[in-house]
Amino acid sequence: MKTTFKKSLYVVGPLLLLCMAASLYAQNNASNHSPRTEITEATILKQILNEAGIRNKEVQMEVVNFSPCSASPAHRHPCPTFGYVLEGEIESVFEGIRHVYKRGDSFYEKPYGLHSVTRNRDRFKSAKLLVFFINGPAKSNSIAVSSKKP
Repeated sequence: MKTTFKKSLYVVGPLLLLCMAASLYAQNNASNHSPRTEITEATILKQILNEAGIRNKEVQMEVVNFSPCSASPAHRHPCPTFGYVLEGEIESVFEGIRHVYKRGDSFYEKPYGLHSVTRNRDRFKSAKLLVFFINGPAKSNSIAVSSKKP
């Protein structure tokens, strides 16, 4: 039992430290609010997991920056997805249900759920989102959804 707990600490401990580091990074860069009209992503961690029950999975963390009034196109995530709002507000319509997430809010999204809207509604302030994916190695974390009707 103690050995299993120690092994779990080796996996979970570094992930928690990285989450804290990402939060500090976002806080230190909060003063940079230059107006932009784009959404940027920065992967801050990729790690393959080969522990019992989660073999051959990759954890990826991204910081997603939403400039004022920006929105992402409709998409799906083919893997379990966790989010945490570092700053600002994000509006998300996920599986037809509207959510407004504010700084400090976190959420979980089931695989393949439809994001018909994900946006920053604020006209002046950027929003930052920390996203945590658990996926197969070298697999895409997002799938674009065509707006064209067949």
